[in-house]
Amino acid sequence: MILALGAYLGGFDGNFVWNRIGAEYPSSVSVWSLRLLPALCGALCVPLVYLLTLELRFSHLSALGAALLLLLENSLIVQSRFMLLESVLIFFVLLAFFSYLRFHNTPDSSWFRYSWLLLCGASCAAAVGVKYMGVFSYLLLLGVASLHTWNLIGDQTVSVCVQCVCRFVCLLVVPVLLYVFWFYIHLSLLNRSGPHDQLMSSAFQASLQGGLSRITQGQPLEVAYGSQVTLRSSASQPIPCWLHSHKANYPIRYENGRGSSHQQQVTCYPFKDVNNWWIVKDPGSQELVVGSPPRPVRHGDVIQLVHGMTSRFLNSHDVAAPMSPHAQEVSGYINFNVSMAAQNLWRVDISNREAESEVWKTILSEVRLVHVNTSAVLKLSGVSLPDWGFRQLEVVAEKLFKGHSSSLGWTVEEHRYGISQEQKEREAELHSPTHIDVDRKISFWAKFLELQWKMLTVKQEDSEHKYSSSPLEWITMETNIAYWLHSSTNAQIHLIGNPVSWGVANLSLLAYQLLAAVYLLRRRRGFKDLPDGVWCQFVRLGCVCVGGWVVNFVPFLLMEKTLFLYHYLPALCYLYLLSPALLEHAHTHLLSNVTHRRALCVCVAAMLSSVFLSYRTFCPLTYGSPELSANQLQGLRWRDTWDILYRRR
Repeated sequence: MILALGAYLGGFDGNFVWNRIGAEYPSSVSVWSLRLLPALCGALCVPLVYLLTLELRFSHLSALGAALLLLLENSLIVQSRFMLLESVLIFFVLLAFFSYLRFHNTPDSSWFRYSWLLLCGASCAAAVGVKYMGVFSYLLLLGVASLHTWNLIGDQTVSVCVQCVCRFVCLLVVPVLLYVFWFYIHLSLLNRSGPHDQLMSSAFQASLQGGLSRITQGQPLEVAYGSQVTLRSSASQPIPCWLHSHKANYPIRYENGRGSSHQQQVTCYPFKDVNNWWIVKDPGSQELVVGSPPRPVRHGDVIQLVHGMTSRFLNSHDVAAPMSPHAQEVSGYINFNVSMAAQNLWRVDISNREAESEVWKTILSEVRLVHVNTSAVLKLSGVSLPDWGFRQLEVVAEKLFKGHSSSLGWTVEEHRYGISQEQKEREAELHSPTHIDVDRKISFWAKFLELQWKMLTVKQEDSEHKYSSSPLEWITMETNIAYWLHSSTNAQIHLIGNPVSWGVANLSLLAYQLLAAVYLLRRRRGFKDLPDGVWCQFVRLGCVCVGGWVVNFVPFLLMEKTLFLYHYLPALCYLYLLSPALLEHAHTHLLSNVTHRRALCVCVAAMLSSVFLSYRTFCPLTYGSPELSANQLQGLRWRDTWDILYRRR
């Protein structure tokens, strides 16, 4: 929404397809307005780091050092100059910590201090709203605030109840309400169908204008005996697929020598097709049309499913599935007179029902189809069939004790009341649309919760990306990302950090841990090397900076998703806060000799000079100019693992 605001301010009309990296922008696209807000947030991070260092009770020199490290970090500059989210995320995280520490450090007598706490809560909501990664820093801030509140309880000079309520409201209630509010605006504005609707459930899609709603608008709500339906698998993400059959049989024998029933194939097909239609039939009747009045199908009813175009019954039996031999084959039954009786009865189990007599509803009900003879459940296995199955997805029947999962659920997406008993008439009917005026909507909360779940669980990238990396490679910057390459010259932009700053950050992290271990051991032995005030300052520095690095780095070690170098940038910013503060601590409290202090100052000056020179060296890859020769680009390849592109002339 922040990027969309920039687009709106620049008059972007939406008529540009973002489908190819490196595509030229036409003159109608106001690129500057699209990039304005990420760039502004990235620029504001520098003064925020300065102010945050002051709130950690360190000097203006340390604050200046932290701001310079952030200012001269090439990767943060690159990430801020494009339509990307990391600079916005980092801005709100830094703003949240600054406003909280400003609140904490302001005297209790000032009620104005609570405006800082309110700003902190709003910033936390915005950080989580930009990216779920913001949750890591939000939880850290809640932990710090909880410790402060616990210490406050022991102070009898303040009203503990008022203080706790204010913190609870500002740091928990306000962020939750604002986070929900962002999505209320989001879902209110984006009420039309788009190219990625298929990620969402049928009910969500049908609530949008256009797209699926044009197909499903006016459909009968209640599934009845004689209904013609398409069944979408709940597990078919991110690509949807529908229960499907066609005039092709399973091969008599598979490649591994196992035999099949040689009956009609039943698959899951990822495209709209007339062969996706099935008819819900009452086993006690021969009718394939809806009666008058319609008799609805309820939870627990036993039905048969007849394929609309071939009239084959959905069947399963004790024959191993082609690709999943632990499960049963699902087929369209053909009577070959080989003593294989039909087993085509299915019990309707509505998993999201509100009552035992719940009626099976179009789009809203998620059902499991339980095979009556074997108690196996109709399921999408997700495995692609070989060429004989046209590379469609395998459908099997699996025993209930395998456990519940979304792959067992099916939703009626398209639905009509059948009126044609003859096969030829029915085929023509299946090709035609229905128009019955019935309105169907789902609540905001249902859409909100579904959207959160999809964002957490949907994996769009199954294969390894060329520029993906592992978290351990981020620490030593083993990788880079090529963002832009000129079509005819060597001008290019890469996401590469400042190697010197990166090294300083890593050394600071290691030094703090070693120093903290020494302090703790000596305090355990009764030696207090630091006054209580200085010790509290040192601990606070570790909680915010080292804790911030930990919560923004360690979770990625546990994630099974495609990761990139830019995921490390929020953690890196905490180390840039740590480095100057730790040097000040060493200068003030560890070095008593004047000569040693001067030597440290010389080292710091040399380090800052190196940081600046490193920044200048990589500027051509940060800004895309000036263009470098192939030899110059080779000289910038400081690590063999960096992928820097160049053209020889």
